Amino acid sequence: MKTVQIVMETKLLAAADRAAKLERCNRSAFVRDAVREKLQRLQIRRLEKQERLAYAAKPDRRDDVLVWESVAAWPDK
Repeated sequence: MKTVQIVMETKLLAAADRAAKLERCNRSAFVRDAVREKLQRLQIRRLEKQERLAYAAKPDRRDDVLVWESVAAWPDK
Protein backbone atom coordinates (compact mmCIF):
# COMPACT_ATOMS: atom_id res chain seq x y z
CA MET A 1 0.00 0.00 0.00
CA LYS A 2 0.99 3.60 -0.51
CA THR A 3 0.33 6.51 1.78
CA VAL A 4 -1.57 9.37 0.15
CA GLN A 5 -2.63 12.80 1.26
CA ILE A 6 -6.03 14.19 0.22
CA VAL A 7 -7.87 17.43 0.87
CA MET A 8 -11.42 17.11 2.17
CA GLU A 9 -14.04 19.50 3.52
CA THR A 10 -14.25 19.48 7.32
CA LYS A 11 -17.90 18.40 7.40
CA LEU A 12 -17.29 15.61 4.88
CA LEU A 13 -14.34 14.34 6.91
CA ALA A 14 -16.39 14.39 10.10
CA ALA A 15 -19.22 12.49 8.38
CA ALA A 16 -16.73 9.94 7.03
CA ASP A 17 -15.21 9.47 10.47
CA ARG A 18 -18.66 8.93 12.01
CA ALA A 19 -19.56 6.43 9.31
CA ALA A 20 -16.24 4.61 9.72
CA LYS A 21 -16.89 4.32 13.45
CA LEU A 22 -20.36 2.86 12.78
CA GLU A 23 -18.81 0.41 10.32
CA ARG A 24 -16.12 -0.43 12.90
CA CYS A 25 -13.23 0.41 10.61
CA ASN A 26 -10.64 3.14 10.45
CA ARG A 27 -10.71 6.19 8.21
CA SER A 28 -8.29 4.71 5.68
CA ALA A 29 -10.32 1.52 5.27
CA PHE A 30 -13.51 3.54 4.91
CA VAL A 31 -12.03 5.77 2.21
CA ARG A 32 -10.54 2.76 0.36
CA ASP A 33 -13.96 1.07 0.34
CA ALA A 34 -15.63 4.28 -0.85
CA VAL A 35 -13.15 4.63 -3.73
CA ARG A 36 -13.62 0.95 -4.69
CA GLU A 37 -17.41 1.36 -4.72
CA LYS A 38 -17.19 4.53 -6.83
CA LEU A 39 -14.89 2.79 -9.33
CA GLN A 40 -17.35 -0.11 -9.58
CA ARG A 41 -20.26 2.28 -10.21
CA LEU A 42 -18.25 4.06 -12.91
CA GLN A 43 -17.47 0.74 -14.59
CA ILE A 44 -21.16 -0.22 -14.52
CA ARG A 45 -22.10 3.15 -16.05
CA ARG A 46 -19.52 2.67 -18.81
CA LEU A 47 -20.85 -0.81 -19.58
CA GLU A 48 -24.47 0.38 -19.55
CA LYS A 49 -23.59 3.21 -21.94
CA GLN A 50 -21.77 0.77 -24.20
CA GLU A 51 -24.84 -1.49 -24.19
CA ARG A 52 -27.21 1.42 -24.95
CA LEU A 53 -25.03 2.51 -27.87
CA ALA A 54 -24.92 -1.05 -29.21
CA TYR A 55 -28.72 -1.38 -29.07
CA ALA A 56 -29.13 2.04 -30.66
CA ALA A 57 -26.77 1.06 -33.47
CA LYS A 58 -28.55 -2.26 -34.07
CA PRO A 59 -32.00 -2.32 -32.46
CA ASP A 60 -33.93 -5.56 -32.07
CA ARG A 61 -36.16 -6.50 -34.97
CA ARG A 62 -39.77 -7.36 -34.19
CA ASP A 63 -39.34 -10.88 -35.60
CA ASP A 64 -36.45 -11.50 -33.21
CA VAL A 65 -38.56 -10.46 -30.22
CA LEU A 66 -41.67 -12.47 -31.19
CA VAL A 67 -39.71 -15.72 -30.94
CA TRP A 68 -39.40 -15.17 -27.18
CA GLU A 69 -43.05 -14.28 -26.44
CA SER A 70 -44.16 -17.88 -25.92
CA VAL A 71 -41.28 -18.51 -23.56
CA ALA A 72 -41.88 -15.34 -21.56
CA ALA A 73 -45.65 -15.85 -21.27
CA TRP A 74 -47.13 -17.27 -18.07
CA PRO A 75 -48.50 -20.77 -18.62
CA ASP A 76 -52.28 -21.25 -18.52
CA LYS A 77 -53.53 -23.09 -15.47
